[in-house]
Amino acid sequence: MVRLTSLFYNFVWIFGADLRRRSRFVDWASYDFTVSPAALKAFEAEYGYALSAEDFINGGRLQATHRPPTAHKRDYMDFIQRFVAEKAKVLVDIIHRHGKQAYVFYDDSWVGMEPYGKYFSSIGFDGLIKCVFSGFECRLCAGADVPVHELRFHPYLFPVGLGGLPTFSEGGHPERDAMAYWLHVRRALARQPVQRIGLGGYLHLTKGFPEFVEAIGLMARQFRRLKALHEQGAPAVLPVRVAVLHTWGHLRAWTLSGHFHETDANPLIHINEALSGLPVDVRFIDFEQARSGGLDGVDVVINAGFAGDAWSGGDAWRDPVLVAELTRFVHEGGAFIGVGEPSACPGGDTCLKLAHVLGVDVDDGSYACHAPWAFEVEKAPPFEVCPQALGRLKHARLIAPDAKVLAEADGTPQMTLRRFGRGWAAWLSGFAYSPASARMLLELLLFMTGTQAGAAGICIHPLVETAWFPASGTLVLMNNGDKAVQVEALWPEGRIAVSLEAWEMKFITV
Repeated sequence: MVRLTSLFYNFVWIFGADLRRRSRFVDWASYDFTVSPAALKAFEAEYGYALSAEDFINGGRLQATHRPPTAHKRDYMDFIQRFVAEKAKVLVDIIHRHGKQAYVFYDDSWVGMEPYGKYFSSIGFDGLIKCVFSGFECRLCAGADVPVHELRFHPYLFPVGLGGLPTFSEGGHPERDAMAYWLHVRRALARQPVQRIGLGGYLHLTKGFPEFVEAIGLMARQFRRLKALHEQGAPAVLPVRVAVLHTWGHLRAWTLSGHFHETDANPLIHINEALSGLPVDVRFIDFEQARSGGLDGVDVVINAGFAGDAWSGGDAWRDPVLVAELTRFVHEGGAFIGVGEPSACPGGDTCLKLAHVLGVDVDDGSYACHAPWAFEVEKAPPFEVCPQALGRLKHARLIAPDAKVLAEADGTPQMTLRRFGRGWAAWLSGFAYSPASARMLLELLLFMTGTQAGAAGICIHPLVETAWFPASGTLVLMNNGDKAVQVEALWPEGRIAVSLEAWEMKFITV
């Protein structure tokens, strides 16, 4: 097997000498630095127009993946993606002619290499390798159109970690790091399988860390059990179809622009992380799909981000057809979850273009002298709310008296729920991933769709997740808490009492 690490373009890290601002710019999916005179000339010859500097600049700043692209930028991205796919196929064909398999390590070559892009499958890779800290990264790898999917676990076998702290050196505890990441990874692997796992770095560094070796042994055994279960049959999935709606849609399925710790200021990465381990169907759609039939076969739409960013959508919400289609979708029985500043766009009579659906808006100053609706927090919400996951959006306000407030902070709504026609709309001021907030999201999805969770297996305890594998009659339980618990688990054929140690993963044949 031949592993290709970086193809033709790398992700962008710009560093400065002053430690007060050491990291200046990081974008793992930036196309700005693919620009060359040859590329610009070839683009102009094919498309019939020339690009300008402003196609790569956003008001004096680099046009990061977090910002909605211009139409010209989209053309250029498609141009580069085809270029990368065509040239990469040449390399893969050479490898195949020599009787070898071609794998690609995704994390050093994002640009033009998006596994969910239009041209990726044409390259002919035999395997995709993805380094992972989190569950959403596992789902990104597992769903790619390649025969073999491989995860590279952290921490790397280096003396220090990516953040500069000791790992395999004095003061390091790599076994703690490995298990902390595994708690995120295993819940995603219970939902969708990969074929291989591994580590990277210098193997001899593990000699003085027997606890790390033991931890990796445990992870490997649990991985093999999960892999064997998937080979016998898929886990049960609830009849809840979730569409995450943003500018990039399927191209950026499961990810934003980097690892979790590089994008954790955005609520969507936390939503993705929570969804990665839930027993629901998840897809990613863009605004053009949403306005032209892409909501067919969808039960819940999630839009999460800040005003003007690619995840909320920015100017896409100027389109009245898009707004009308989402309005129709909810009114006819669908559900919409907005997080942060969903559908935010300047102009019109509201900041959030779906404020009339949510019953909530964000005051950008235009509500001066206008009082919001007063409210009381619901004393008996339909599910357990995790207020510490919600944060606070200072200028949020109720604009509809029938919007129910499930949580508040300092007199400002944090979470609301509203009946709209035959459907439901929920608004969250923010979302931070934790096992408890993931459970809250699941309960919200179940409530909004009227779905019973037992069909896919569920545990009464909020920090214990389950996966039900009907083909093998196996129930998998994962304790995401730091305390031993006695719990009751439900699955379609009954219920069972189970004891779990802190962080334990247990496989039960019922």
